[in-house]
Amino acid sequence: MNSEKKKGTRCAGPDVKGGSPEARKTAAAILEVLAGGITPTDAAGALGVSVPRYYQLECRALEGMVTGCEPRAKGPGKSPDRALAALAREHERTKRELARSQALARAAQRAVGLSSLHAQKKSDGKPGKRRHKPMVRALRAAERLKVAGPQPEVAAGIRSENLAGALAASG
Repeated sequence: MNSEKKKGTRCAGPDVKGGSPEARKTAAAILEVLAGGITPTDAAGALGVSVPRYYQLECRALEGMVTGCEPRAKGPGKSPDRALAALAREHERTKRELARSQALARAAQRAVGLSSLHAQKKSDGKPGKRRHKPMVRALRAAERLKVAGPQPEVAAGIRSENLAGALAASG
């Protein structure tokens, strides 16, 4: 059983950590006044302050005690690292959502038969690159022959000579 406490021992009170010696002395004096052990005038004299200043200190101490009695938030506290990680996760999520929405929009445009704006931008290419239209080799060769070939009258004369020579040889 847990009732094996030593007789005559009492709890010595809370072990308050932190605070300067001056702050601890002020807190002890205020608690003694509130408990009725000494008067505010005696506490002000022990602290070396005037009575109105003592009452200001007492008011601040009570405000701090009420603030300290507020319920604390459950779970781990907020830290800048955690907030940054949460924002990074949110950013990645919104990037994925944007990519998904863009893909759905492209699919809807293809289904309806509209060309997408993205495809039109790509066809323009980079501003220094010139896109050339693909051409069939035969058309390209014919175009070269037109530009570099002999005059039509000379070409007709050559044909008739070749034809005459071919006929004389065969006949």
